[in-house]
Amino acid sequence: MSEAEMNAYRFNSGKEPTDEMLAQIMREVADDAKMSNEEASKRYFADLQKGMEEQQAKWAERINEIKNGKY
Repeated sequence: MSEAEMNAYRFNSGKEPTDEMLAQIMREVADDAKMSNEEASKRYFADLQKGMEEQQAKWAERINEIKNGKY
């Protein structure tokens, strides 16, 4: 199936997609969902790492204050 044929098809055209068209559409949707999920996971773990580093910095500061008698 050519890309032009895929781009020309519309679900609201009143015609049912061929099995080949439907399989291609499903593959593309699955690929998009996979990429979206991977990006969301990367953002989540980056935010988690950032939060962890911020908490470690706060605790290190508090520990240093206690060690230096400022608390």
